[in-house]
Amino acid sequence: MDFLKGLLIRLGSTAVAFWLATLLIPGITLNTGSVTDKVITLVLVAAIFGVVNAVLQPVIKTVGCGFYLLTLGLIALVVNGLLFLLTSWIAGQAGLPFHVDGFWPAAVLGALFVGIVTWILGAVLDRD
Repeated sequence: MDFLKGLLIRLGSTAVAFWLATLLIPGITLNTGSVTDKVITLVLVAAIFGVVNAVLQPVIKTVGCGFYLLTLGLIALVVNGLLFLLTSWIAGQAGLPFHVDGFWPAAVLGALFVGIVTWILGAVLDRD
């Protein structure tokens, strides 16, 4: 039960972070009319983002470990921005009204913002 609780808190905090990103960062849009559609879209986009990060991030870090060392970890901003853009593309293919305009500044700032907000909400809500 604790695993499910942690998963739901993580999913909810990521959805809230995506919602805040659509409000604060230019270039990240959510084009829905009703509140119910917004909530469903945000939860689905958060789930897509979680799957993309869970599957691709370890592979990218393993393969590109030299770049992480060479750039002192700054390549992580590029990688996270690309994963954020990939999430937008997958959401578009799934018919979800979530869109990121481009890599810079929308995807990079969006990934950075979502990461920070999710980290803060995870610490406050004590998901573990």
